[in-house]
Amino acid sequence: MNNQQEDIYAIAYQAGRSIYPKEVEMDSLTRNRQRDVYNLYYAAGRKYIDSNPRTFGKVVYRPVDRRENYVKRCVGLPGDTLEIVDGQVMINGKATVNPENLQFNYFVQTTGPYIPENMFRDLGISNDDRILIQNGGWDGELIAMGLDSRDSSGRLNPVYRLPLTKKMYDTLAGNKKLVGKIVKETDSYDRKVYPLNLHNRWERNNYGPIWIPSKGATITLTDDNLPMYERCITAYEGNKLEVKADGFYINGEKTDSYTFRMDYYWMMGDNRDNSLDSRYWGFVPEDHVVGKPIVVWLSLDKDRGWFDGRIRWKRLFKWVH
Repeated sequence: MNNQQEDIYAIAYQAGRSIYPKEVEMDSLTRNRQRDVYNLYYAAGRKYIDSNPRTFGKVVYRPVDRRENYVKRCVGLPGDTLEIVDGQVMINGKATVNPENLQFNYFVQTTGPYIPENMFRDLGISNDDRILIQNGGWDGELIAMGLDSRDSSGRLNPVYRLPLTKKMYDTLAGNKKLVGKIVKETDSYDRKVYPLNLHNRWERNNYGPIWIPSKGATITLTDDNLPMYERCITAYEGNKLEVKADGFYINGEKTDSYTFRMDYYWMMGDNRDNSLDSRYWGFVPEDHVVGKPIVVWLSLDKDRGWFDGRIRWKRLFKWVH
């Protein structure tokens, strides 16, 4: 497959199979015990759902050709070592070129007034992507970030949480009359990122390093790397993997290594702080890559009516970069 790094691809995941990691408070357990408990939770949950059709309905598992499609950017190729440092993707130790529309979350505090709707429209920030933080439970966190300007009555001035490109940031930062401060959202340990962050304690913007499997490559199996590659070995390449007291068993045979049968890719969305992608699912196998989108043939603004700019004419028939 002649994929290029930084290209955008459509990838597919089977609807009957979860691509989200399991989340349990078990940091004090060993890796092997964590695996055992996770598997028990999975099996018990699936059995409970299957045995209660009156509550959950009939469960239908879709075939491979009925997967859901996601459009993401390929940032890592088979054999690459990927790392994310303060939001910057590094491949084999070198920083990649960031896409023009790369977005990160920021907290934007105004000088007092609310940001007008027409400015959000001009910036291209949808209703779903913006959060107005009202006075109350967030005051302590906002003040700690330096977002502490107040109105004449002592109330904190309005603060928005917004995903911004560099261009959006510059536009808001340049409006001194409306915008007081802009602070980038910081990360903390996120136990939802792949592979569950049991001991790595990675974050979405500080992640890795992690090696991306390539077809024909052989790894030595260890307790440290098994959480990263177990899904490739079992779910994607169809093997039975067991961890016993005396070592690893694949399809009933004891082994200390594994040779991958497929190439894998690392996919990420450009809206980095709001994208479910390989940081949460892990590696994307080659047989899940559907194709490369070429052109935008229709673009709709769901916040507007059909006679009020719902069709975004400027985006129609634009090349996908």
